[in-house]
Amino acid sequence: MLLLKNEKLRSMYRTHTCGELRSTNINQEITLAGWVQTIRKFGSITFIDLRDRYGITQLLIGEELNALLNENPLGREFVLQVKGIVSERSSKNANIPTGDIEIKVKSFSVLNKSITPPFTVQDDTDGGDDLRMKFRYLDLRRNEVKKNLELRYSVNRAARNYLHENNFMDIETPFLIKSTPEGARDFVVPSRMNAGQFYALPQSPQTFKQLLMVSGYDRYYQIVKCFRDEDLRADRQPEFTQIDCEMSFVEQEDILNMFEGMIKSIFKQVKGIDYAEKVGRMTWEDAMWNYGNDKPDIRFDMKIANLKSAFKKDGEIIATGELINGAGFGVFDNAETVVAIAVPNCSEYTRKQIDELTDWVKRPQVGMNGMVNIKCNVDGSFKSSVDKFYDEEKLKAIASFANAKAGDLILILAGTEERTRKAISDLRLELGQRLGFRKKDELKLLWVLDFPLFEYAEEDNRWVARHHPFTAPKPDHISVMIDNDPLIENAAEYLKHPYANIKANAYDMVLNGNEIGGGSIRIFQRELQEKMFTALGMSKEEALHKFGFLLGAFEYGAPPHGGIAFGFDRLCSILGGSESIRDFIAFPKNNSGRDVMLDAPSTIDEKQLKELSIQLNVQ
Repeated sequence: MLLLKNEKLRSMYRTHTCGELRSTNINQEITLAGWVQTIRKFGSITFIDLRDRYGITQLLIGEELNALLNENPLGREFVLQVKGIVSERSSKNANIPTGDIEIKVKSFSVLNKSITPPFTVQDDTDGGDDLRMKFRYLDLRRNEVKKNLELRYSVNRAARNYLHENNFMDIETPFLIKSTPEGARDFVVPSRMNAGQFYALPQSPQTFKQLLMVSGYDRYYQIVKCFRDEDLRADRQPEFTQIDCEMSFVEQEDILNMFEGMIKSIFKQVKGIDYAEKVGRMTWEDAMWNYGNDKPDIRFDMKIANLKSAFKKDGEIIATGELINGAGFGVFDNAETVVAIAVPNCSEYTRKQIDELTDWVKRPQVGMNGMVNIKCNVDGSFKSSVDKFYDEEKLKAIASFANAKAGDLILILAGTEERTRKAISDLRLELGQRLGFRKKDELKLLWVLDFPLFEYAEEDNRWVARHHPFTAPKPDHISVMIDNDPLIENAAEYLKHPYANIKANAYDMVLNGNEIGGGSIRIFQRELQEKMFTALGMSKEEALHKFGFLLGAFEYGAPPHGGIAFGFDRLCSILGGSESIRDFIAFPKNNSGRDVMLDAPSTIDEKQLKELSIQLNVQ
């Protein structure tokens, strides 16, 4: 807690904060200033809770001053200055740090009045989300919101301390840059002095931090705003903050060790958690195979069993379908993939409970047509929704393959590869939440490695970068990229193209099933970077127009380098036990990207449009 113990912080308005005074201050004469939280009248005396950023102190206004209050009543959120004597409180309040004392007020002054707030400014507020966002400056006075911003500041400070101690330099990079739309859409800014031309707001400082490595600043960081014009949801904002870092003369192992240390240091300084264990590592293929997504929540097990799948692990099909094929059950026979999870100790689920789960997977957001279940009864018997097609021996074999034990419930989904794998992943997470396996106070870190370097864009029949076009291939895959033509001649067989098997020298850090950071070793040779641009369908002219500055820099002794960027807002929300990053941003946008307090975005007047050489044609 921040207190005014430093004499330089005291002012004419206050000698102490409202969270500072204790029984050791009894009989001292003090001055406080803050906002009126509550007013309680008892005959000839009045109790007031005075609040500031640091806490609450109870004021006792006696009979003489009470007459003044009757003539000029106070209200909630009035700004008040009081002078008085610290006294022992007769009815102590153990719920607040100042609960042993109160202030016997000798004089007070109303510094500013307040109209009646649109909602109660307290933890159990009666204000809805929209109302509180419209009056965010009042919402920020609430203790719960204040705690979130204090945590955010603590994470910021812990990260800076760690990076400073490890010789990183905080260097600012520009906000007005060139638009190079390769990933998400840019926010663009018209230039008045260069009519018809536009800046873009950076989606990340990626190319600038690489240029800093070329310049010899071998350890850079920034806690920086980034901008993406994307569709929004609870954990996404049009402007967001990254802990952006880059290092020279490093390999992947150096990056992983450095930033594993940073996150552990943040845990220790902010939450008092000593995360002693080594952070686990998992390949992208293992993550997709066992958990159905590339950011698995490993706080609980419940791995996916692939009963029949076109998805390959290490180039080989693990489950070939013998367990389920040939039974005449068309749902499985005709499906591209069939996947299962064994839900522990849930064999006693009722028909109603299973029907509810079936309805859950049939929602449009999940997109399944139905779900098969197998009950592994405690007595060793089996009962399923497909008994007509599979005898008990077959059910037993499926249960064994799914690592199900007596008392477990097996849930099976079938359909197209991509949709079904995502659906079983979503179902696993939903059940983990319902069964209490996803504990907010448990933190579990994981590195996910060896992503594919490219993804195939079917509409354009070309490769796209899975991360970004500056990510290097794994060292032993560089020759595959250099020596092969990226052109895809047969779109139906793109998986057979050599580029489909190139792995990226990239890594994501996952915390409790959320990607909190991602990065890579970068390309630092012009030839390889040009090959990457060619693979992405860029002509030489286009590559020079968009990234000529970077290609040129690589000819002046670019060092091997790599880096990572952490989602600062998301990291704060997880450490604060919230699913929404908006709770940890002082002035967030809503789910439509609007600032309802400022009413932005908004129109601009005709004069500004003319100055910017912009002519609107809005129907």
